[in-house]
Amino acid sequence: MSERARWYVVHTYSGYENKVKANLEKAIENRNLQSFIQDVQVPMEEVIEEKDGKQKVTQKKKFPGYVLVKMMMTDDSWYVVRNTRGVTGFVGPGSKPVPLTDEEVESMGVNEAPIEINLEVGESIRIVSGPLKDFMATIQEINPEKHKVKALVDMFGRETLAELDFHQVEKLD
Repeated sequence: MSERARWYVVHTYSGYENKVKANLEKAIENRNLQSFIQDVQVPMEEVIEEKDGKQKVTQKKKFPGYVLVKMMMTDDSWYVVRNTRGVTGFVGPGSKPVPLTDEEVESMGVNEAPIEINLEVGESIRIVSGPLKDFMATIQEINPEKHKVKALVDMFGRETLAELDFHQVEKLD
């Protein structure tokens, strides 16, 4: 499994894009999959339409019939997206979803929602995904631009500095 969440294109019935987005967001919340499925978008663009000699700006779907999903591909996350009402499948050869490249994401004009992070240097965290899953760590540095934290992980009685994505860690209550 890839360590970072990637953007995938999901094919939907035309006209169901916003419904799929809403259904998927509800499923993510109900199953507590926020760390695996992080963002769902229906890219829109402003279009100037002329009607009766008047210009009107409207929002139009950039890619009718498609929804973009930022997710870490796991059996669970794949299953949830694939079985959301209105979804006809992932875009990719056969049944294997192919993530978009960073360049493709940029060219499609996907605006990533800023990740809200409620962590402070010196705070204890638990690592929730990746090779260090379930280890505890202490935050040394926070880099909001890159969505990363540097934390000291206590491994086998020694502290090791690790760089982790925001979505790989959770605050200890």
